[in-house]
Amino acid sequence: MKNILVTGGAGYIGSHACKALAKAGYTPICYDSLERGHEWAVKWGPLEQGNILDKTRLEEVLKQYQPEAVMHFAGYISVEESVKAPALYQRNNVEGSKVLIDAAVAHNIKQFIFSSTCAVHGIPNQQIITEDLPIKPINPYGESKAEIENVLRDTALKNDFAYVALRYFNAAGADRDGEIGEAHEPESHLIPLILDTAAGKREHISIYGTDYDTPDGTCVRDYIHVNDLAEGHVQALRYLEGNAESQVINLGTGKGFSVKEIIDCARKITGKTINEKVESRRAGDPSYLVASNDRAKTVLGWQPQHSQIETIIETAWRWHQTR
Repeated sequence: MKNILVTGGAGYIGSHACKALAKAGYTPICYDSLERGHEWAVKWGPLEQGNILDKTRLEEVLKQYQPEAVMHFAGYISVEESVKAPALYQRNNVEGSKVLIDAAVAHNIKQFIFSSTCAVHGIPNQQIITEDLPIKPINPYGESKAEIENVLRDTALKNDFAYVALRYFNAAGADRDGEIGEAHEPESHLIPLILDTAAGKREHISIYGTDYDTPDGTCVRDYIHVNDLAEGHVQALRYLEGNAESQVINLGTGKGFSVKEIIDCARKITGKTINEKVESRRAGDPSYLVASNDRAKTVLGWQPQHSQIETIIETAWRWHQTR
């Protein structure tokens, strides 16, 4: 079986990708510092502890396993944290990724899949986001991902190297088998925070703004089940194995749900009271962030299978109750 290096493989999306890789016949080699990942989430291949900034340790692992490809998830993901600590995001997300990319090229790894984000677009000027919209990030998190997309593009121009940068929308839900799920500390994602409220761990869920230009006044987002996201990475790998050209591809469902719709659905799924509290808007929150997934369907043959909002919340709630 082919070895695939999965940086950040002990994290939320990385661990689900490891499971999907194993199911598809690959051996995922999890490379994770465990600073924010979880050892219990590494179940489908070996764990090699290390930081992507540690060139020596990275070289050791690459020499030992000689992976065919890299899936790179090892990045910090909080917009709020990136605004408070931009140097942290520059060091980890940018400098660490550059070390990894250089090491991949040095070890003749020709296929690279990058965990990017729709945040590279900042505040888009249209509801449905296509890959060719202008790159205008408005926070250090989005800037860090945009910078590495550029580094990958330049690397591919100069080397026998191809990549797929997958721009995520709102990853949500948990493994349908209940083996792994979302566990961020602190948690910043909407659905886990809603479920914390349903479970009595929080007094209320905050709604940041009810005066947006949307049907019910709350922000609309595109939620994609983490299993569908993981499968998108496997299909991106298979695409690259066909000696294909580098691509930037959205992974989203093409359908948006408002904050209020998510809360209402969670009430139905959990049967619990979920109190709300309206807060002032957060700076930089667009009214709509919804993907065009035409390129994912056409180029990768990808189609979301589990991203009905009820399935997302049901699997997240089931995981939530086991923790």
